[in-house]
Amino acid sequence: MANGKRLKAARAAYDRDKLHTVAEAVKIIKGNAKVKFDETIEVAINLGVDPRHADQMVRGVCNLPNGTGRSVRVAVFAKDAKAEEAKKAGADIVGAEDLMKQIQEGDMPFERVIATPDMMPLVGRLGKVLGPKGMMPNPKVGTVTMDVAKAVQDSKGGAVEFRVEKAGIIHAGIGKASFTEDKLAENVNAFLTAIQKARPSGAKGVFMRKITVSSTMGPGVKIDTAEVSA
Repeated sequence: MANGKRLKAARAAYDRDKLHTVAEAVKIIKGNAKVKFDETIEVAINLGVDPRHADQMVRGVCNLPNGTGRSVRVAVFAKDAKAEEAKKAGADIVGAEDLMKQIQEGDMPFERVIATPDMMPLVGRLGKVLGPKGMMPNPKVGTVTMDVAKAVQDSKGGAVEFRVEKAGIIHAGIGKASFTEDKLAENVNAFLTAIQKARPSGAKGVFMRKITVSSTMGPGVKIDTAEVSA
């Protein structure tokens, strides 16, 4: 009941049909984030693409300048010297056949998987497990690499992977309500720039059709796509 009243009050605090600048949207979102936990700030983008076509797939990674505000647990498939590099870089779990067996048994206390190229034949056998969870390593987003130390550090430091869904929507958490307005705005802009750069060759017409910023428990605030495109 309290949440319902809070949400109603939040919606009444601004014009929900108005298009805002990134800075304005962030200010509204922070002003409405008043629950007892540190809400995640999320960005949702409706794109003018049909991801069923290979030349309209949008996928990539964005290194947020101020991090995400959450701790990401990373698993790395590597052996010998590369395994040691991953451990020194802060990987939470490092292994090969033993890690594969752990995952097959359903024990996955991590959110991101990185692998060296030579480990991919092994990792490929886990496609049906890791794929649906969005954790299958992929060279396009830097999670299949020989530079495992950098990949681990990027993951821990605020790298956000994105991939368009069937309905043409991309969404991601880009920070916490406890961040300053400036830091949130920087993260939003960095994420939107990464999406723009990932525009596929098959995308025609308006690419970013609608952009909304929201907090975990708050209503969405619309961002002016013309400002972002400019």
